[in-house]
Amino acid sequence: MKTQMLYAKEGTFTPQMQIVADKEQVSKDFLLENLASGKIIIPANINHTALEPNGIGLGLRTKVNVNLGVSNDCIDYSEEMEKVDLAHKFGIEAIMDLSNYGKTSHFRDTLIAKSKAMIGTVPVYDAVGFLEKDLKQIGAKDFLDVVYHHAKSGVDFMTIHAGINSRAARVFKETKRLTNIVSRGGSVLYAWMMMKEAENPFYEYYDDLLEICLKYDVTLSLGDALRPGCTHDASDAAQIAELIELSLLTQRAWDAGVQVMIEGPGHMAINEIEANMHLEKRICKGAPFYVLGPLVTDIGAGYDHISGAIGGAVAAAAGADILCYVTPAEHLRLPNLQDVRDGIVATKIAAHAGDLAKLPKERARDDAMSVARQKIDWESMFKLAIDGEKAKKMFNERRPEELNSCSMCGKMCAMNTMNQVMKGEDVSLVKE
Repeated sequence: MKTQMLYAKEGTFTPQMQIVADKEQVSKDFLLENLASGKIIIPANINHTALEPNGIGLGLRTKVNVNLGVSNDCIDYSEEMEKVDLAHKFGIEAIMDLSNYGKTSHFRDTLIAKSKAMIGTVPVYDAVGFLEKDLKQIGAKDFLDVVYHHAKSGVDFMTIHAGINSRAARVFKETKRLTNIVSRGGSVLYAWMMMKEAENPFYEYYDDLLEICLKYDVTLSLGDALRPGCTHDASDAAQIAELIELSLLTQRAWDAGVQVMIEGPGHMAINEIEANMHLEKRICKGAPFYVLGPLVTDIGAGYDHISGAIGGAVAAAAGADILCYVTPAEHLRLPNLQDVRDGIVATKIAAHAGDLAKLPKERARDDAMSVARQKIDWESMFKLAIDGEKAKKMFNERRPEELNSCSMCGKMCAMNTMNQVMKGEDVSLVKE
């Protein structure tokens, strides 16, 4: 079996590529060229039959990922499946199952069978439960057994923290950070490395990992174990040292025909975001960039979806290719359904804002909304809004007496005033 990258290298235009070309309105030659070079990816495991493929990368719309999954404090798989339904409702392109407690395979299998969005996982989260061993008892190659199980089940992309090898770990040790390692998977691997006095197993057995990815066409999402967990730590030596390691691992994956995207920060002051986007593209030779937020402040607890949307919009405009959503519950608890909805909408706004800066054709929807507003066509406005359901609810909660305005402006509605003036009609502001 060949990966989408290998098909592109030989000039074969697959059904998955055709779907992406139609969605994105790009040419066959453009897609083949950039898939072959690694600047575009189409995560599409051969065993994920429910998938509706999407492309990520150069010249394509910014995609959004939704995280979900159970923890040892919140074990309600039915609620997590409701989150999946919510993601589908909003047209989310990627869903990551971050379950880290118990036997998670049944939920993951159900998710893959149902989801039209691409599915991602972090195998190291599942290692203790899947292998039924505590961390120190897990052998290096045991981690690959978990990867194989996830790949065979149909997972489209996997976060693999292979960049935190002994070289990067040494830089981290010598770097004075406020928040050390905040990546869940990165902290687990670092702890394993320290306890076992061993190399990162994903780095040591990287070629074996690539063989699994090749067999099922799993895209590697090379994880940023040393991403900054606060604005103070952003762009430090540890983060950049790991990014350099990820660039080398990217080239090795490309040489094998495996698709790759790079994961990035994290927390980062707004003035550093653009430079970090360009740095990743330069060092990793244009590989798609997948960022969490970035969160532009550390004090937005309860409102981190706003902090993340601000950073995400800047990141997307500067070249980030997929944004991982952030919910209001970030840093506080497992998100509930309302948190998920708020996070989805905020991140979709950020992604679209970035697309307006880099993809002129994406302005069409905004122009259509502007026309609807000028016409005071409420139903069209609700259809065009990212969350039209909420927009309609808010309108109706204080519905105006006359539908040629909203309840804020009344007869002084600028749109209605100008519509009358432009028709040559008199304008009356007195209530009859």
